[in-house]
Amino acid sequence: MTPFSQELLIAVVKIAVVIGTLLGAFSLMTWIERRTLAFMQYRLGPNRTGPFGLFQPIADGIKLFFKEEAMPAAADKWAFLAAPVVAVATALLATAVIPYGPPFSLPGWSWLPEWLQARDVQILIADLEVGLLFIFAVTALGVYGLVLAGWAANSKYSLLGGLRSSAQMFSYELALGFSWVTLILAAQSFRINDIVADQAGWFWNWNVVLHFPAFLVYFLAASAEVARIPFDLPEGESEIVAGFHTEYSSMRFALIQMGEYINLITVAVLATNLFLGGWNPGIPALPATGLVAFVWWGAKVAFVLFVFIWLRGTLPRFRYDQLMQFGWKVLIPVAAVWVMLWATGYVAWLELWGGGS
Repeated sequence: MTPFSQELLIAVVKIAVVIGTLLGAFSLMTWIERRTLAFMQYRLGPNRTGPFGLFQPIADGIKLFFKEEAMPAAADKWAFLAAPVVAVATALLATAVIPYGPPFSLPGWSWLPEWLQARDVQILIADLEVGLLFIFAVTALGVYGLVLAGWAANSKYSLLGGLRSSAQMFSYELALGFSWVTLILAAQSFRINDIVADQAGWFWNWNVVLHFPAFLVYFLAASAEVARIPFDLPEGESEIVAGFHTEYSSMRFALIQMGEYINLITVAVLATNLFLGGWNPGIPALPATGLVAFVWWGAKVAFVLFVFIWLRGTLPRFRYDQLMQFGWKVLIPVAAVWVMLWATGYVAWLELWGGGS
């Protein structure tokens, strides 16, 4: 095989692994969330299909696949059909530049092609120099799928949900971007791998310690971006039925849910890589590569996802005016002040101890 064919084959395999893992994680997350919320609310949750209800996501998928596709008579057909695809496509596209775990070496098995034996690889589709900018741009496009779904259904409830989505994401994206600025300045790079490498060593080098205000802003803004409680106003069941996806059923409803959960997993992975040290264990004596580091990284991601579930079972929903005021009057000012204070301190440190002129 030519070098180009080799790289193309590796890229295709990486894409298949990432998409397959995300689809599996989406199914597992729905089961874990329902079981956890049931435990918090003194209910049983899914417990009939398979051991502990573990096969319930598969049963739900089969049910949705065979359900009748319903569409409002006055809906814009092509926009209505395209909206779920846009939501899933943008969610998947954002995952292309995110490293899922540390680099590792392939085993030197004799049945593998020679060019694959002992090759260093990483579950990362595209290692862009502007990785964070790419994620920011693609996630900003994700709102178009939700607005399109709300508008195309020709329903007042769907339209209100779509408008809420656009206003909410616009309000919180600025705070989300501010939360990344100091990390980029510290690592002097937009590459996520470089930001992870900048957190090597002891756990006090993690950005959650060095940039704690930025972490709080990120977590709250990201919760609003993926519309999780207490920021789930676009789907406010007690006010607008189900928001932008009120009129969706069958597999298109499943696609919208898939996009939401993939976005949630992406937010958790980014929180781990950007703030929780990535696959760095926080203790120099422990390995930062190989299976142990991958398990450590996965445990951090699982913990962040658990916190999201925990908040869903604990907190009430904001009023819409409270949501907007919190974004514009609290999060954005806090994030901007933190960036200015950190940048000022960093420049002063360079002048005094870093050999700046």
